[in-house]
Amino acid sequence: MTLRTVNLTRYITPLREGGSLPALAEADDDFNYVVKFRGSGHGTKALISELIGGVVAKLLKLRVPELVFVHLDEAFGRTEGDEEIQDLLQNSRGLNLGLHFLSGALAYDPVTTKVDGQLASKIVWMDAFLTNVDRTARNTNMLMWHRELWLIDHGAILYFHHSWTNWEKQALNPFPWIKDHVLLPFADQLDEVDKEFKLLLTDKVIREIVNMIPNVWANWSENGETPQDIKETYYQFLTVRLKNSNLFITEAQHARKALI
Repeated sequence: MTLRTVNLTRYITPLREGGSLPALAEADDDFNYVVKFRGSGHGTKALISELIGGVVAKLLKLRVPELVFVHLDEAFGRTEGDEEIQDLLQNSRGLNLGLHFLSGALAYDPVTTKVDGQLASKIVWMDAFLTNVDRTARNTNMLMWHRELWLIDHGAILYFHHSWTNWEKQALNPFPWIKDHVLLPFADQLDEVDKEFKLLLTDKVIREIVNMIPNVWANWSENGETPQDIKETYYQFLTVRLKNSNLFITEAQHARKALI
């Protein structure tokens, strides 16, 4: 479980959807990336969410753009004319996160494109597990690329870490917001998917996932925690949530019955 590291060479254009101000940018491997910056609103916590969400999705064999660590040197962005963007880049020196840009991809339209029950169940299960509040009909965060469904933008998952208190209670949250999930009506195989995914997400695998978090991102110390303490909290949250998956599975099934 490793990510490549690239260096940002050219800022192309801001993507002004949402408040984090990601951007399309070119790196020194000659590929374009959607870059999420550590200097944006939720800082490195949003990057941690994006990292964990993308890695978990890939491990569960769902389609996600390649994730890379993106390095910004001190000189980058000094000539940017927009002061807001210049400040963002100046505050994002060091390690950021990028997703490979899927050129020509179209936003998923739930009206015109149906998803089979197994795939829908896998995505709903993952989003309930990771407490993703942002895969709704209003904002699906999914793309159609080469006639296949791709998942993007996991910056809203693991919302417990924005308060960083009472994580034990949050780990046992049945996640009632799953009722708004755009794929819930099609998710008719949640029990089968639950068994499959529990075999994939072992304690060892979850430990490896949280150990991918760079120490420089685990950099808040509201209660004097070290980066290792912070990673341990993510590990505990995810393992407790997985062991109690019946809570969010039952919630999702009840919500689905109310829809169909």
